[in-house]
Amino acid sequence: MLATTVALVILLYFGFLMLISKLTSVSGEGQSESFFIANRSSKWYLVAYGMVGATLSGVTFISVPGTVATSGWSYLQFMMGNMVGYVVIAYVLIPLFYSKKLISIYEYLKDRFGVKSYKTGSFFFMLSQTIGASFRLYLAALVLQLAFFDAYNIPFWVAVLVTILLIWLYTFKGGIKTIVWTDTLQTTFLLLAAVWTIYTIYNSLNMSVDSMVSTVYESKMSDIFVWDWKAGNFFWKQFLAGIFITISMNGLDQNIMQKNLTCKNVGEAQKNVLWFALAFFIATVIFLFLGVLLYEFAAYNAIPLPTRSDELYPMLALHHFGLFTAIVFLLGIIAAAFSSADSALTALTTAFCIDFLNLNEEEDASIKNRKRKLVHVMFSFILFLVIVGFRLLNDDSVVSSVFKAAGYTYGPLLGLFVFGIFTKKKINDKYVLIVCLLSPVLSYILNIYSTELLFGYQFGFEILLVNAGFTMLGLTLISKK
Repeated sequence: MLATTVALVILLYFGFLMLISKLTSVSGEGQSESFFIANRSSKWYLVAYGMVGATLSGVTFISVPGTVATSGWSYLQFMMGNMVGYVVIAYVLIPLFYSKKLISIYEYLKDRFGVKSYKTGSFFFMLSQTIGASFRLYLAALVLQLAFFDAYNIPFWVAVLVTILLIWLYTFKGGIKTIVWTDTLQTTFLLLAAVWTIYTIYNSLNMSVDSMVSTVYESKMSDIFVWDWKAGNFFWKQFLAGIFITISMNGLDQNIMQKNLTCKNVGEAQKNVLWFALAFFIATVIFLFLGVLLYEFAAYNAIPLPTRSDELYPMLALHHFGLFTAIVFLLGIIAAAFSSADSALTALTTAFCIDFLNLNEEEDASIKNRKRKLVHVMFSFILFLVIVGFRLLNDDSVVSSVFKAAGYTYGPLLGLFVFGIFTKKKINDKYVLIVCLLSPVLSYILNIYSTELLFGYQFGFEILLVNAGFTMLGLTLISKK
């Protein structure tokens, strides 16, 4: 694939994003209100559709199709739990956040426990979101580096700087209002890439629709359920983890919930969550379906498989499916990366401005806008530093471990909110940070030694529940009499 073609695709893509940013930006006194919650005027169906791309991310776009060789469709067990989790978000968290008219969802912790709990919750979100967004952008940057920047001997750090600058340019004025609209474009490109690749394989292998469906259905790579209780992807482990990971990483995540809070009322926000859940499930099935076909195509054409499953889809798309499919794939991976990164940058800016600078209490609109823009620049620079740091490590396993470690920060958030919503106990607020720091450490240690301590049992995603449990136990111990 010619580097000039890649450059043209990237320029056209960001041209679309800049145009959307221009059309959705607000200037003057209403700028900050529009940046944070889009004046609560977003159409629920636009938010629901756009959130599909933001939730899938570049990691899912590349990784899910590749994992079917080892895990089959067992990921759907996790997705089934997701569906239940979204129902909880729609009927428990959405009404709670709307009733308090929150901009940052962590303001709830201030009302319930105190300022230290509030700051702790927001800090854990910002830590995990910074690492997570950087990791997703890092993977996308690697693809772009191979496809374009290497051809002109452009260093990786320059590529990352340009990438971050482009994101900053189309989000710094419009904020969440712009994100809601750009997400719809990015979701379209992401799904188009998967569907078009399926069509390409369908044509290449001279399949009929019936034979293609039966090929996937009869493949062992499409097995869904795992009933071995010791396995990491045992059904009940995956299902329960799906419920609580959805609640914590979506319902208690400013990045996701900020989009829900742009809807004009509770009813529309609930419709958004439920329809998004259905669309997200269908999108995941499409990517799993694609995964089986990718392996079938490679086997039929005797193409050696890459050592890492994450490299299968990029390798086939860029080198074996033709120029047009390569372009569509490139659009998909760019969309998948930036749909999560741009909203993460906006959410980080919002959380810091509201939770640490108390910007919603600032009366002077010009001062408020100036501070918000400075914070936006600050987090753009932080993302740049973290991504370049990942590159300097030059060890994918270490970078992946850092990303997984960031997931431990959601346990304390889940524990704090569950304890706050389902108990009436007051706590000694000054000890909350200690509890929330100890809980992930204890969970990590238990996870490492689980086979020795728990008769061969291995934790999967459900380590989140253990983490939240440690947090709730700690909160109980520091409760006031």
